[in-house]
Amino acid sequence: MSQFDYVVPQPVQPSLEVSGLSGRYPVRRIYCIGRNYLAHIREMGEADERDPPIFFQKPTDSVVQEGEYLPYPLATQDYQYECELVVAIGSKAKNVDTALALSCVYGYAVGLEMTRRDLQRAAAKAGHPWENGKSFDHSSPCSKIYPVSEVGHPAKGQLTLKVNGIQKQSTDLSQLIWNVPEIIAQLSKLYELMPGDLIYTGTPDGVGPVVPGDRLDAFIEGVGSLTMTISK
Repeated sequence: MSQFDYVVPQPVQPSLEVSGLSGRYPVRRIYCIGRNYLAHIREMGEADERDPPIFFQKPTDSVVQEGEYLPYPLATQDYQYECELVVAIGSKAKNVDTALALSCVYGYAVGLEMTRRDLQRAAAKAGHPWENGKSFDHSSPCSKIYPVSEVGHPAKGQLTLKVNGIQKQSTDLSQLIWNVPEIIAQLSKLYELMPGDLIYTGTPDGVGPVVPGDRLDAFIEGVGSLTMTISK
């Protein structure tokens, strides 16, 4: 029984399956980093220096677990995939040092950072925030969480994404411009990270559009896989 009475139905707590456990991982916040693979920066026609990370957030309830409904979103004609390593935070992190950052990690997952690219580009051209292009319903598909005790801390390994069996994205985690400890250290200077926070660490080149009926198969060596099908 809740200690409060609510005037509208209480939202369901978003959560993800955890590999090997019956308990689930509650999702508190979803952080994303942009421009974190050099080849993707170049394919987007942007500068390729090691600039400070670009962070943005997505709604907590935009998380979609494997096997759930992934609808084609409203208000776009250019719905694109971005395959990414996801970090699941397991303890508080505030102004954490890079050398200690991995101690805050509970586990890892395979994620798809879905994007309404036409809306993102229009916002960027006008100098507006990216929210309409990035932060929308069902925009954060994520695999089950694989605990550190099972997969360690992957610093290298193949990341691939196939659309309808055709490979579209391929890189190695070692190609991240800002690696996981650096991302956590930088982000913890802006926000106090808490258990339940997910961090999408950026996508390589090869992004592109999908339409209803398309199947996306994402894989990260040493972590796991995620399969989603776009519906109407």
